[in-house]
Formats: sequence, structure tokens, C-alpha cells
Amino acid sequence: MANRLAGSASPYLEQHKDNPVDWWPWDPQAFEEARRRDVPVLISVGYAACHWCHVMAHESFEDQDVARLLNERFVAIKVDREERPDVDAVYMTATQAMTGQGGWPMTVFATPDGEPFFCGTYFPRPAFTQLLGSISEAWRDQRDAVLRQGAAVVEAIGGALATAGGAAPMSAEVLDAAASGLSDEFDEARGGFGGAPKFPPHLNLLFLLRHYQRTGSERSLEIVRHTAEQMARGGVYDQLAGGFARYSVDATWTVPHFEKMLYDNALLLRVYTQLWRLTGDSMAARVAAQTVEFLGAGLSVPEGGFASALDADTEGEEGLTYVWTPAQLSEALGEADGAFAADLYGVTPQGTFERGSSVLRLARDLDDEPDSSLATRAAAIRTRLHQARSARPQPSRDDKVVAAWNGLAVTALAEYAALRHDPDAARLATAAATLLAERHLIDGRLRRVSRDGAVGRPAGVLEDYGCVAEAFCAMHQLTGEGRWLELAGQLLDAALAHFGDGRGGFYDTADDAEALVSRPADPTDNATPSGLSAMAAALTAYGALSGQARYLEAAQAALATVVPVATRFARFAGYSCAVGEALLSGPYEIAIVAASGDPRGAVDGAGGGAGAGGELLDAAWRLAPPGAVIVAGAPDRPGAPLLRDRPTIGGAPTAYVCRGFVCDRPVTDLAALEAQLRG
Repeated sequence: MANRLAGSASPYLEQHKDNPVDWWPWDPQAFEEARRRDVPVLISVGYAACHWCHVMAHESFEDQDVARLLNERFVAIKVDREERPDVDAVYMTATQAMTGQGGWPMTVFATPDGEPFFCGTYFPRPAFTQLLGSISEAWRDQRDAVLRQGAAVVEAIGGALATAGGAAPMSAEVLDAAASGLSDEFDEARGGFGGAPKFPPHLNLLFLLRHYQRTGSERSLEIVRHTAEQMARGGVYDQLAGGFARYSVDATWTVPHFEKMLYDNALLLRVYTQLWRLTGDSMAARVAAQTVEFLGAGLSVPEGGFASALDADTEGEEGLTYVWTPAQLSEALGEADGAFAADLYGVTPQGTFERGSSVLRLARDLDDEPDSSLATRAAAIRTRLHQARSARPQPSRDDKVVAAWNGLAVTALAEYAALRHDPDAARLATAAATLLAERHLIDGRLRRVSRDGAVGRPAGVLEDYGCVAEAFCAMHQLTGEGRWLELAGQLLDAALAHFGDGRGGFYDTADDAEALVSRPADPTDNATPSGLSAMAAALTAYGALSGQARYLEAAQAALATVVPVATRFARFAGYSCAVGEALLSGPYEIAIVAASGDPRGAVDGAGGGAGAGGELLDAAWRLAPPGAVIVAGAPDRPGAPLLRDRPTIGGAPTAYVCRGFVCDRPVTDLAALEAQLRG
């Protein structure tokens, strides 16, 4: 018989609906049940694409004996960390405080009041069974000690999650120090930072690209260029379908943990798009285009947004869909093309993965290959291999739509569409933004998740407000439509009213959200921008687009709280530093006006168009300083403050370049605009 998780909006919870464990979802009634029965609570946190979550489920949660012990002595609660990042943040802080590390699956034992007193991550079945017995005995025989431990942990995490406040502004000196810190940690040989496992450092790369724009630092650019090339040539990048895996299990980007997350691919799309913009790098252009293809083909959902992830496992085996042997290549392509593909993708008899199989890597660089026939052959082989792989069993997909991650995708796609004149990217961005506006935004407040078009119960957290508001600002720039800017302002006003801590920083949950044992407030960037840095980015863009300085001031105050992190631990402040570069730059406000009322006529709102207007707009996008905002359209277009009181000169398309609300003289000449943007 299915348990209480059946019918959940979370695919992760649904994976456990047939467990013999009498699971509860996160619900106050679960804690009431624990009080009624006078038993402790097991809080098990994971996510759908988590390999070791699946392992622990198979070993323990599908086992009748383990389930019997759990059901008799505990109330068991299953939490999807992607659906409830607030719950995850609180208990992850407790886990890290108690064990010195964290990860998923996360296994927390708590009192019926939710106070954690024992935390861990993955436990093999024998150890988990023994642990259940020990925890049960301690609850029965040493209750006072358990309660004291829980109270102490809550007090400790309350202090750990408190926002800092009161720091100095994020200045050029702070940003230069952060770039220097990243340079010191850079892996000169293999790119990225640190050793195995190695994660794509997208947020730090975005910062370093902006730092290069401001300072001309060739070192910052080289860190980005080398890391981007090593990732794109490695197994962490899907050489056939595009898109990046979550991380590499080694330090060389060779063997990935095969799950693909929406947020990684959205942020890496921005990195490769901006790297192409600044350098014209052909590899960056190719990878960005293929990542757009992956988002559309691999993660888009019928309702218009994007699914959260593709699983690491296929039919319980990691990498089954993706790896190849030389014999499999020959079977799919024939002997001659199979041997060519083995050489191209580094597939050897010894293999790089399990049982002599290999993860495809780009062993030969064809982006700048002078022999076009080789590049043509390689492209045909890639297509044939992708078709052959499509006939294999495929990994499952976590098809819930997460507001924040879809916001990241919309921003990346809108930037790509504007720069590359790509209607498919613009269509994907518009569809996802529309879903967020029409389904996730209810009575002026955000809901975090939806699935199959139905919106889930969890309220949006700070990162949802920041990422979606920034996405709406990006859509306003792409289309010139006032509704997107209006929605962004509504979200930011709601966030300022309900998430502020009174000292410039933010809590991750609203003041009217469900109360947890501690109110999370983590300003550090990690796999995604922190809620604080996402808010700072959105406030910066909206302030520049709307002409309202108070939003820029709020962004500056928020970033000031992160200065100690940026100075000492730059890897955990990448997006905050990227926003800091935007604020230090101005940010620039660029308006391109044309007499035509159609922004896609003389001036094309998607990034280019016929005649001088299109040339001016292309130049604005191509040469935009860090964090610049760009709007094109007719003078005084409704809902577009950046176009207000901006007449054309002599009826010709005209560019206005402003910085901090102070404007240069308007120009109609392409060379003059380029000179203004280059400073």
C-alpha cells in the first residue's frame, strides 16, 4: 500500500511512495504525531537525481525489517531539498556543525519540536539499523541529555545562520582581492578550483569575466578561458546532446557524476555566452548553442518552463545511458567511423569508467580545425551517435519546475537570444517567464514549485524572488515590454517588505512563512546564487531600468554584508562579486530609440535588426559594460522608463548611454556609441 507520499508534487517524494516506511511529508501534523506517540523524528532529506539517496533507499527504506523498526519507534519525514530549501538549510547547518561536513542524503534525528540532536548523511544498512536502535534507546533512557543536545544545537545554528551586517562597502579593492584569491586557488593545469570532486565554478567565472572587463586583467580572462575549455573538452560535458553534468568525480573533468541540473546549465550558458561576447571564442559559441539545444530538448516541459534535473542513474546503474566501448562505437557507426570516433572522443579498450567503458571526451579540438571536411565528418558522427544513444534506456527526469532555477534559465536564455539573434532561445525564455508569471505568482507572492502546471504549496524563498525578478528584468530588456518590469518591481517590493533583516541583509524565508527551529539566512554562494546575491542582482538591474536609486542602495547595503566572505573565501561569493562589479561600473543604462513603434522594426528587441537601429543595438549588447541594462523601442514607450524623454535626433535611431543616471550626449553614429561604451 502506498504511503502518504503518493500523489506528491515532488518526484523525489513520489520515488518513496511505495516504501514500507510510513513516510510523512514535511507537515506540522507529523510532529504532532511524534508528540502523541512520544517518539523522536527521523528527517531524511534528498533530491530526485541524488545517486546515494537512491542507494540508501534501496538498502534501507525498501527493506521490511528496517521499515518495521522505523515505523515502530519513529515518525519518519521525507523532504525534497529542492522543494524545501528552507528546511534543508536549517538541518544542513546542524549537520555541518555536528559532523564537520554535509551532503545528501541527509539523515537527521530530531525531537517532536524539530530540534536536531543527531545528524549524518549516508548510512549503509547495517550501520543505519544499529543507529536506529541506539537513538531509540537514548530517547527512552537518556531523554534529558537528548533534549539538552537538541537545545544546544538549535542555539548554535541560530548563531551560525544570523546575518552579519555592518561591513564596509564592496569596493574595487575588495573585488580585486577576491579575484586575487581565486587566482591563488586556480588549478593551472586542469582549470577550475581545488581537486576531486570538481564542480563547474560558474559563479566565479561570471565574476572573473566582469573583473576582466573592468580591469583588463588577462589573468582573470585566462582562468575563465582555460576552465571553460577544459570543462567543454571533458566528460563533464555531454559531447553528444550538450549540457553539463553536476560535477566530475576526478580532478580532470573526465568522469562525471552523471546527473544534469537545470541551475548548472543555466549558469554555464551565461558563462559561455559572455566568454564568446568578450573574445569571439568559437568553442564558447559552440558550447553555448548546444547548451540552449539541451535546455530545449532535454529539460523543457509542456507548460513552458524547465524540469529540475536528469537523474544520474538509468535503471539503477550510473552512466548506463552515456558510456561507450570501442566495440559499441563500431557497432553504431561501422569500423572506419567507429575508429574515427574512438580517436575523436578518447574511447580506449582500457576505458575511463567501469568495465572498460569510456565517457566521451573531446580528445581532438575541431572548433578551429582548418580542414573543414574533418569538422563536417565529426558533426555527422556526433549526430549518428546521439541517435544511437537515444535508443538506449534513458535516465528519469525530475520534472518539477523550481521558480529560482527557471529564473536563472530565463536570464541566460534572454542574454543569449539578444546577443546571438536566436529566436528559439527567445521563445524558450518567454515561455518559461510566462509560466512563472501566470502560475507561480499568486496574489503578489511567489510559490516555489509547480508540476504538470499545478502549483505546489511551498512558499517562495529569497532566491526565488531574486532569480525570478532578475529574469523579469532580462525579459524587459529582450522585449521592451513594460509588464515584465512591473512584475519585477512587485516581487522586489514584496521581498524587501518580508525578507529584510533590518541591517541591510536578508533572511532566506519570509517573516510570514512557516516557523522552523531557526530562521535561515545564508549569504554565501554555492551551487546557485545565494538568495542575498540573487536579490542584489535583481535590485541592481531593476534600479537601473526603473531609474529609482533606492533599489541600487538596497543592493549596495546587501553586498556590504558579504564583504568578509568575499575577502576571505572568494569562492563562496562569486555572484555577489559579479553584482559588485555591476554596481562599481555604474551600472550603465543604455537606451536605443527609433521612431518606429515596433522594437523589432528599425530596432530589434531580440538583439538586432535592419539598418542603423539594429547596428546600434548590436553594439550595445556586444560592448555592454558589467551589469549594463539595455532597452530598445520607440521614444516614451509605455512601461519602459529607460525610453522616457528620449527623442530621436533628426528621426534617426539614437543611442543614449548613461551611468548612475548621468548621461552622455545622445549619438546616432555607430563609432560614437562604441567609443562611449569602451569608455
